[in-house]
Amino acid sequence: MMTHKTNNNNDDLPQAARSSADGFYGLGIAPKILDILERIKFKVPTPIQLKAIPIAMQGKDIVGVAQTGTGKTHSFAIPMVQILAQKKGSGLVLAPTRELALQIDEAFQAIARPFGMKTACLIGGASMHEQIQALRRGPRIIIATPGRLIDHVEQRYVTLGGVVMLVLDEADRMLDMGFAPQVDKILRFVPKERQTMLFSATIPREVMAIAAKYMKLPMSIEIAPSGTAAEHVTQELFVVRKDAKSQLLRKLLAQYHGAVLLFSRTKHNAKKIAHSIRDMGYTAAEMHSDRSLGQRREALGGFKSGKYKVLVATDIAARGIDVTGIELVLNYDLPDDAQNYVHRIGRTGRAGHKGHAISFATPDQSSDVRSIEKLIRATLPIAKHPEIPQEQFDKSPGLGKSYHFAPRRRHGRR
Repeated sequence: MMTHKTNNNNDDLPQAARSSADGFYGLGIAPKILDILERIKFKVPTPIQLKAIPIAMQGKDIVGVAQTGTGKTHSFAIPMVQILAQKKGSGLVLAPTRELALQIDEAFQAIARPFGMKTACLIGGASMHEQIQALRRGPRIIIATPGRLIDHVEQRYVTLGGVVMLVLDEADRMLDMGFAPQVDKILRFVPKERQTMLFSATIPREVMAIAAKYMKLPMSIEIAPSGTAAEHVTQELFVVRKDAKSQLLRKLLAQYHGAVLLFSRTKHNAKKIAHSIRDMGYTAAEMHSDRSLGQRREALGGFKSGKYKVLVATDIAARGIDVTGIELVLNYDLPDDAQNYVHRIGRTGRAGHKGHAISFATPDQSSDVRSIEKLIRATLPIAKHPEIPQEQFDKSPGLGKSYHFAPRRRHGRR
């Protein structure tokens, strides 16, 4: 695949786009949308927005790589609304999770409504009837998860022959979740003559294969190296015995007074942890695949409003949560896939704010920690809690000389 790459020095951008001092002016955005951005208090574009918007406005295909929480949604929402306001056709955005699709729809509505454009959000777990009604109202923009979109297409409630702009958001996550056959099927339904934009935090080989097969000489925009951890997030690691995790959690929840997003590896454990947190006297909600869409929306809404101090989630929520002001991301369990570590901790430190991430690793998880450190190109600093007995951290049966978590003297970046 031939790609054109824009470098971080912004050499390929118009002069006016080389500084964020001018805000969104000079990126090719129509005055009406600039007024909308002013009203919703969007003043300074993020690096991905600075680079992607002018290229997207030219109708070019884009592969955009940026850390989570850096404003990717508006990098494609602004150009899509402006281009659809000038030509016939519709826009389609594919997202891997229901929560992410709902948030994308919310972002679009603020910009699309003043142009009289309707959106439809097609996701599993929600009323099929209501979605059919939304489709009958003639939306110009459809945001969908792959499975539910195919349901509507196969039942002929929607056709994709008029799609002129297609966005694949969090494409690597879609493939991780097993959506490759559905994505491939959808891409065969849409016209070949279209503009395609692919956005993600990481770009593994499988995603590049999609780009090579379905995109026309895409411009590659990489704001941070694939796998780079969020810039404003500090990180630390506790090596702790499994049976001491709950004790350490209690101490940390007393220490951090803001919103805490806690990740569990399994939904069964997520239920147990949430119950334990409530027993400690804190409010907690759960977000995993055993919860209905309504329950997940209530959990996220309650977390945003402050009703719940802790949101306990599995990796289904690693990219589906856009909440400003999460004080702490806590990896109670390390993820199965090291890349999910990057997505998890990207839920804090968003939109330029500072954030902190703490991970628990059991003494036998040295290889999992090494995989994360290799991906983020940094060594996780090891911490000890002064109120937890030393033996809970680094002594466990069978540990012996296989213990590899001693702090190393290597530099932080490698």
